[in-house]
Amino acid sequence: MSILEFLDHAFSKDYAEARSRFLAAAEREGADVTTYLNPNTGPTGEELACDAAWVGPRDAKKVLVTISATHGVEGFCGSGAQIDWFLSGARQGLGPDMAALHIHALNPHGFAWLRRVTEEGCDLNRNYIDFSKPVPENPGHDELVDALVPPSLDAATLKAAEEKIAAFRKEHGEKAFQAARKAGQYKHAHSMFFGGFGPSWARQTLEKIIEDFKLADRSLVAVIDYHTGLGPFGYGEPICAHLPGSKGMQRVVEMYGDSVGVPELGTSSSIPLHGTSRELWNAKLGDDYTYVALEYGTYSTDRGRIALREDHWLHNQGEVDWTDPETRRIKNQIRNHYSPQMEDWYEMVLWRSRQIIRQTMMGLEKFG
Repeated sequence: MSILEFLDHAFSKDYAEARSRFLAAAEREGADVTTYLNPNTGPTGEELACDAAWVGPRDAKKVLVTISATHGVEGFCGSGAQIDWFLSGARQGLGPDMAALHIHALNPHGFAWLRRVTEEGCDLNRNYIDFSKPVPENPGHDELVDALVPPSLDAATLKAAEEKIAAFRKEHGEKAFQAARKAGQYKHAHSMFFGGFGPSWARQTLEKIIEDFKLADRSLVAVIDYHTGLGPFGYGEPICAHLPGSKGMQRVVEMYGDSVGVPELGTSSSIPLHGTSRELWNAKLGDDYTYVALEYGTYSTDRGRIALREDHWLHNQGEVDWTDPETRRIKNQIRNHYSPQMEDWYEMVLWRSRQIIRQTMMGLEKFG
């Protein structure tokens, strides 16, 4: 089958369909699935869960881990890539001492509700700090918070918000603005890129998965965390989550080559962030893992900023009427920004995913 023939089977219209397709594909391939039920429901009352599918020997020393929907609405991409792994027979590439663990919908609430955040309003990839210590400060976000997520979407309010943002950019520069906007903040629960006041359900679930599947006991774990929204349209950048000079970064560069982006070196579409899952993986696995965020480009960051602004505004108003036309407009806008519903983008997602997975498995063989 050509890659185009996989598209209709891999990509889904909503969270419920994605979960159903993932579970069906995992069952057909004989995967052992562990389900972590979320205490909430989706917008139409559907059950929410993170499903973890294990393929291969339970005592495997080398494990490929994929994660979808860390950022909720971005889950269409990762879910499609995980389903494609099953449908394309990729399990045949597992070595005798190798297993795969596919974590589907780590943030199921965000996936189902078409939000980038969790049910707590957290950006999960800013939520992994040690909350017993002083939280990182972000004075730029403090200054811009009412412009980033204003109290109203009327024309006058939005005009004033854009003028304030433009003035900040002019005075401080684009790098400072992007750090203010998305490096992570821990004060404003109603605003974007909020890291939380404590560990979220999704963070605790990932901690439990690491323990339940004994990932710390393996010789090497290689993680691919699927994301969307940054970089050229359709291109999948493997963003290194390890710090420069670390063993993990050395492995990542050898595994994926010159396409690797490193935020701390200024070579990535992403900037350095507070509270990423690196803090959890480092604490649990030390040097015995590699991690990349496979980031697929969609549209401009300002287009994404507007989609996030309107989604946060919507949920700040209280209970959301899923059938309301304004709700549907805002939800279609954020869904289409983070998962363009077009064949060429989907094709690029699967092609790059297959390549990165192949490189990952070769790296597991070499370094594990």
